[in-house]
Amino acid sequence: MKFLHAMIRVKNIDESMKFYTELLDLNRTGEVKLDDSTLYYLSDEDGQTQIELTYNNVTPHEGYKNGNAFGHFAFESKSIEEFTEKMNKFGYKYLYEPYFMPEINMYIAFLKDPDGNEIEIMAKQ
Repeated sequence: MKFLHAMIRVKNIDESMKFYTELLDLNRTGEVKLDDSTLYYLSDEDGQTQIELTYNNVTPHEGYKNGNAFGHFAFESKSIEEFTEKMNKFGYKYLYEPYFMPEINMYIAFLKDPDGNEIEIMAKQ
């Protein structure tokens, strides 16, 4: 069995695309137009992990509500300092500032994407 992707619905595809492609450096790998939505596929640098952004033709004005079962997506950065600089340049703020976890020998931090999904950033020391 091979894991293919996780799907999230987005309210504003332009904001979400900027967040995932420009800030998190994911690559657009495909697009499928359906009758009621468009699916945008994004992949990491080695093509092993994908996210599907689903933009429905009709979306709730307030966006989508996350349940309490989903936690977060985690991404590894080469440098927490470089990521923080880039994040600040794009105008995003941390939900939880970077801190070092000796148990895993990594820095971790959290921010939210434009739809309120939590994103964990991890970086080796």
